[in-house]
Amino acid sequence: MTHINTAKRPAAATEAPGDDFQTGRVLTITAGHAAHDTFTSMLAPLLPLFIRNFGLSKTEAGLLTMFAQGPSLLQPVVGHLSDQIDLRPLVVVAPTLTALAFGLLGRAPSYAALATLLLLAGLSSAMFHSVAPGLAGRLSGRRLLGRGMALFMLGGELGYSLGPLLVVTVVEYVGLRGTPWMTIIGVFGSLLLLVRLRGVSFESAHQDVARAPLWIALRHMRPVLLPVIGLVALRSFALCALGSFLPTYLSESGTGFWRAGASLTVYQVAASFGVVLGGTLSDRIGRRSILLLSMLTTPALLLLFLRLGGAAQLAMLALIGVITVTFDPVMMALVQENYTANRALASATFLSMLFVVRSLAVVIMGAVADRLGLRWAFAASAYIFLLGAPLVFLLPAKSAART
Repeated sequence: MTHINTAKRPAAATEAPGDDFQTGRVLTITAGHAAHDTFTSMLAPLLPLFIRNFGLSKTEAGLLTMFAQGPSLLQPVVGHLSDQIDLRPLVVVAPTLTALAFGLLGRAPSYAALATLLLLAGLSSAMFHSVAPGLAGRLSGRRLLGRGMALFMLGGELGYSLGPLLVVTVVEYVGLRGTPWMTIIGVFGSLLLLVRLRGVSFESAHQDVARAPLWIALRHMRPVLLPVIGLVALRSFALCALGSFLPTYLSESGTGFWRAGASLTVYQVAASFGVVLGGTLSDRIGRRSILLLSMLTTPALLLLFLRLGGAAQLAMLALIGVITVTFDPVMMALVQENYTANRALASATFLSMLFVVRSLAVVIMGAVADRLGLRWAFAASAYIFLLGAPLVFLLPAKSAART
């Protein structure tokens, strides 16, 4: 194994001081994440139109999500490289590439064209989410890692909040073919990242450890990754029910197109508060406590949502958003603080599992909905989510700082 002498590196190529929280740079990555995920959130509100225009079944509609998230399988590979070499260009160009692919969805002439554009967007998204979380973690320091991951995930939630509202408004007033105009947001995000992250290294300070073969690094992470996989899998059904089929469920219940799409924004705005609250509190009261709260309360709230209507239903949807998404920044902080030498690999592996399992869950949910209806599928997802609660106790109670 080759040892790299980090003492001879220029300052820009070394890891940020362990206890320094670099607010400006963390917020820059947050803004880039928001610009990027504004587009990845647009598929769900457009699904009712694609289902109608192309005569799709719920299963075929669910497969579109798989095309967009399937490339996330590549994230551990890219993340492993990111722990060794500077992959800043991937982060910088990703918001523009993702914006172009999603912006052209409104002009896609066929289901095959939709699938191709979503596959390209998925590759771009995989590049961004492989590298950016590890950098945000390094710039957050050791003591406030939960806050840093909360801010990073907040960017995604803000993007997911803006995206549905933006796309349904564009479609309402300009038409489906007007979606390419939205790509300017992605271009702006790339320019911001290019200017503000100059001189920031994406490399790990523990190069001798980070250069271990991928399969050895993943095997070393197994004690934490195994329960994480279980939690992600069981939670994904509830997450995909809300994130992918909420507008469709409301539309089929008689809600208008704009309000059904805007409901997703209500959920995502509430989730923005959830990620900040969860990540920040986990620095104080522990990661497992926040995860257990999310796993135990979300199923009950989701079942109540199905029984309500009107303003009460929207209020319950907001509460679900706050509670459910506390899971993501807490889990991201947990995997990073346990594997500091392979920080990008750890976070990329977690996000890869999150995206891929979620896309599989969408297909399964779509198939169930085709046979039994979306209401029954939503209810089933709540009970499946509850099964994950015991797995929380298999996670480390405190950081083991594995390197």
